[in-house]
Amino acid sequence: MGSHTDKLLTLLVLGAPGSGKGTQGMALGTIPRFFHFSCGDAFRSLDTRTRIGQEFLKYSSRGELVPDEVTVEFWKAQIDNSRDSHLFKPDIDFLVLDGIPRNVRQAELMENYMDVQQVFHLSCPDRSELARRLRKRALKDNRLDDANSEVIERRIRTYEDETKPILEFYSPAKVTNIDATRPPAQVMHDILSRVLELPKWQEVAKIVV
Repeated sequence: MGSHTDKLLTLLVLGAPGSGKGTQGMALGTIPRFFHFSCGDAFRSLDTRTRIGQEFLKYSSRGELVPDEVTVEFWKAQIDNSRDSHLFKPDIDFLVLDGIPRNVRQAELMENYMDVQQVFHLSCPDRSELARRLRKRALKDNRLDDANSEVIERRIRTYEDETKPILEFYSPAKVTNIDATRPPAQVMHDILSRVLELPKWQEVAKIVV
């Protein structure tokens, strides 16, 4: 992936835990010409027999954070697999990412591979609403630890400190703020309306397959 033209046309969905980024990413991924990659899902299904799986195990078993370089290498390997198996067709598909990049360093490392067309910031300034959503989801998924107020506070704080600064990394023209407190269908409508305006999308949409 050398030249700029080889870079993956990418949409980032960014938002605090509970803002609905996974829901939006997944919904977009069901529409032809969008390929959704959720970093959380990919990590959960990691094969620990592979070299990169062993790397992850090394850190997680010690309770340490996986280094950004390893995380991005893993992401790249997963994307390459999807491309080799023709699930993801970079010449006609927009890549939709949620859960990665998690911080500015990862965004820097990923610049080599992706051409970010738009960053959708699912904004939910009401932290108590986020906490309510996270608690509800944790109970629904039977993850009682995740319903703990301290855990929720910590997750939101980590997002504020580490992930939210990514918005500053990209030019303001590439960032679209969306009110995530509204119904998911309304949020999806706003995302798609913006995507349809993108010159690159209009180019890709013309390709007959």
